[in-house]
Amino acid sequence: MPKLDKPKILVVNDDANSLFALTSLLAQWAEQESYEVLAARSGQDALRQVLMHDFAVILLDVNMPGMDGFETAAAIHARARSADIPIIFITAFLADELDRLKAYQHGAVDFLFTPVIPQILYAKISVFVALAMKNEELKKQARQLSQRTTELTATNQRLTREIEERQTVERQNHAKDEFLAMLGHELRNPLSAISSAASLIGLPGVSLEGVQRAKKIIQRQSQHLGRIVDDLLDLSRAMSGKILLNRVPLDLAALVATSLETYRATGRSTDYELEQDLDPGWVDGDSTRLEQITSNLLDNALKYTQPGGRIEVRTWTENEDVVLSVRDTGVGIPAELLPQVFDVFVQGSSTLDRSQGGLGIGLSLVRRLSELHGGSIEADSKGPNRGSTFTLRLPRIEHPVAAAPAAPARAEHGKPRVLLIEDNDDGREMMTMMLGGYGYDVAAAADGLLGLEAAVSYQPDLALVDIGLPGIDGYEVARRLRADPATRDIKLIALTGYGLAEDLRRVMEAGFDRHLVKPVDIDQLMEVIDSSAQVPVKQ
Repeated sequence: MPKLDKPKILVVNDDANSLFALTSLLAQWAEQESYEVLAARSGQDALRQVLMHDFAVILLDVNMPGMDGFETAAAIHARARSADIPIIFITAFLADELDRLKAYQHGAVDFLFTPVIPQILYAKISVFVALAMKNEELKKQARQLSQRTTELTATNQRLTREIEERQTVERQNHAKDEFLAMLGHELRNPLSAISSAASLIGLPGVSLEGVQRAKKIIQRQSQHLGRIVDDLLDLSRAMSGKILLNRVPLDLAALVATSLETYRATGRSTDYELEQDLDPGWVDGDSTRLEQITSNLLDNALKYTQPGGRIEVRTWTENEDVVLSVRDTGVGIPAELLPQVFDVFVQGSSTLDRSQGGLGIGLSLVRRLSELHGGSIEADSKGPNRGSTFTLRLPRIEHPVAAAPAAPARAEHGKPRVLLIEDNDDGREMMTMMLGGYGYDVAAAADGLLGLEAAVSYQPDLALVDIGLPGIDGYEVARRLRADPATRDIKLIALTGYGLAEDLRRVMEAGFDRHLVKPVDIDQLMEVIDSSAQVPVKQ
C-alpha cells in the first residue's frame, strides 16, 4: 500500500512566546505519532495555511487582535473543503457557558485552558491524528476501489463486446454453413434431373416423345444451374464493387413493361392477377441490371403469393425520383424479419427465400444493384398473410431527345466456317455436334497450339476460343492469331467461365471481338456468331 502523507496540526496564536511553547511541546511527539506541526500568527495567516493544506486538528487562540478565534473558526468552516476540520480553542480565561456555546456554534470540538497540561494535550491531539490517518487511509482505499471498479467495468465491457462479436461470428458461420448446405441441395436437384434425363435418352425402347421430353428437361435444368451460378457471381461482384454499369438514359416504365410482357408470354404469371400502372420516368441506368432488379422483385412476389393472388406493379415520378413499386397479396413478412430481408447470410430460419427454395440472395442483389445506381430499395409489410410491398427509388433525369436509330443492315451471306478451340472433350464434342446441327462447317482443336495449326490450315471465318487452355491459354492464342497475317482477320469470340470487368478487359486487349460467359445459351451463341461474321464468307 502506498505511504500515507503525515497528518498536519496547525497552531494559531498571536503571542510569539505562547506559539513557540505550543509548537515545541507538540514537536516532542511528532516523530512518535507521525505528524507535522505548522504555525500561524494571525487569523489571516491561518486562513492562508488552510488554503494550502489539510489539517488533522487546529489549535486556535480565542483572543487575537483583528480577527479573533471565533471569526477565524467561522471563516475556516465556511469553506467546503475545510468545513470538517476539528478546532480546539485555547484561552487563558475561564470560559463561561455563553462562551462555550459561542465556541461550539463556530465549530469548536473542545476547549483547552492555559497553561496547557501536556498529558491532556497529547491525549486530545492523538485522537485527532489517528482519526485523520484513518480517514486518509479510507480515502486512498476508496480511490483504489474506484480505480479497480473502473478497470473491471472496462474489462466487463470488453468481454461483453467480445462475446457479442463471437456470437455474431458464430451466427454468421452457422448461416453460411446452412447456406452452403442449401446451395448443395439447390445444385443437386437440377444435376439429378439432368443425370436421369441423360440416362433415359440412352435406354433402349424409349419413345421419341420421351427423348424429346428428356432433352427439354436437360435444357431447362441446365438453364436453372446457370441462373444459380449467375446469381452467386453477380452477388459476389456487386458486394465487392466489381460490377461496371453500362449506363444509358432509359424509360423505367418501358423496361418494366417489357419484363411483364415476358412473364405473360412465358406463362409464368398465368395463375395470378397481374396488374400494371406504368407512368413514364427516365433514369440513367444499365438496362440489364435494372431488368435483373425487376425480375427479382417479380419472382419474389410470385414465389410468396398463392395462385389466384394479385400482384400490382406501378411506376411513377416523385420529386427527384422515379419509383417502382411491386405489391403482392402473399404471405407477408414478419416484423422481426422485415429489417433483414435484404441481408445475405442471415439466420436460415429467418430468410424468406429459404423457406420456399432458392438461394435467398435475390433481394440482396437487388439492394446492391439499387445502390450502384444511386438509388434505394425498401420493404414493407403489415405482417404474416397480409402481403408485402417493395419500393425501388432511382434518381430521375430529364427525357433525352434521341436521334432516330438507323435500320440495321442485314448482310446476305452463307454460314461462316467455325473453328472451336476447347480442351474439355465432352464440351468440345457437344458444341461441335450442336453447331453442325445448325448447318455450320466446324473444325475443332483440343488445345491452343493445335488451334493455331488448325486456324492456318482450315482458314475459318470465326473462332470460338476457350480461355483456360493447356499449354498456351486463350489470350496467347488470340495474340498469335492477330500477329499472323494469314489469320489476323479471323473473328474471335472468347468462351470463358470468368465474367468480371477485369476479365472482359483482358479479353479485349488480347484481340478478341466478343466475350461470352459459360454456359452460353444456344440462341445467344447463334446470334453472336451471325452478327460477328457479317463479312463475305470463304467458299
